[in-house]
Amino acid sequence: MLAIFESILPVFLLILAGNIVRRLPLVDPAAWSGLEQLGYWVLYPALLFITILNADFSGLGLNAMIAALLVAVLAMCAFTFCLWPLLERVGLAKASEFSSIFQTSVRWNGFIALAIAQKIFPPAGMAVVALVMAVIIIPINLASVFVVTRFADRSANWAKIGRGIATNPLILASLSAILMRASPFGLYGPLNETLDLLGRAALGMGLVTIGAGLRVHDLLRPRAPIIVPVVLKLAFFPALLVAMATTFGVEGQELLYLALCAAVPTAMNGYLLARQLGGDAELYAAATTIQTVIAFFTIPMVLAITAQLAG
Repeated sequence: MLAIFESILPVFLLILAGNIVRRLPLVDPAAWSGLEQLGYWVLYPALLFITILNADFSGLGLNAMIAALLVAVLAMCAFTFCLWPLLERVGLAKASEFSSIFQTSVRWNGFIALAIAQKIFPPAGMAVVALVMAVIIIPINLASVFVVTRFADRSANWAKIGRGIATNPLILASLSAILMRASPFGLYGPLNETLDLLGRAALGMGLVTIGAGLRVHDLLRPRAPIIVPVVLKLAFFPALLVAMATTFGVEGQELLYLALCAAVPTAMNGYLLARQLGGDAELYAAATTIQTVIAFFTIPMVLAITAQLAG
């Protein structure tokens, strides 16, 4: 476990560095939004494309892994949604808060997973994480929009949401890589190297911008609507996905790949959805901050336990 902890330490140090730099008068505050847009539209798609394109998937049971992942994600969404009557009955959450509880319980930060996979797994590990991102983006976004609109005062523009999913650069990059792998033509060598250089820039900058978006003062105000998704995302979901993967016959390194995907904290992208559709965006930001900090300790635990099972 200590070895895993030390392996992922640089990832979280970069997140910490991003938060520190954000507080210093070094970078124009307006520039952070531009960096996030550059990552979303250029760097991250390049990383996913080149990772999937160049990966060696031989010997991996991708069908079983993807099946286990989809079943676990759908089960997690259903379970979390069904918690609402209980949370309301015992007074742990208000209707205005539940959509953010749901989102921060089911969303996950694939870029933290990619950075950790690069540190502790062979190249196939990063490729599996990239595929996982492509597979679950659509169901998680649809479920999130449904729940946010169900518990907020605004209705969703489903046509706009559909266009957003269809033009999502992460999905398009992943699908393009899969099609390129199936084609008889390889990618031109210098272009492959160019995309590889872009991909290398994505992880470092992505971790710094994640850190810049965290709000440390939220750590001083933990409350039930924040603690519930922390437990669900960082403890319950890893256990659920590992159990589901074992049921589907996933074992060895492949089980560790899925465990990492399950163990990472929630992503910040749901914050915009909460703000646009009338959800509790402040609660979302607070839950994201606390999950990211706690995940520094829980990810090594999840991976160490899973390694014992996989061994």
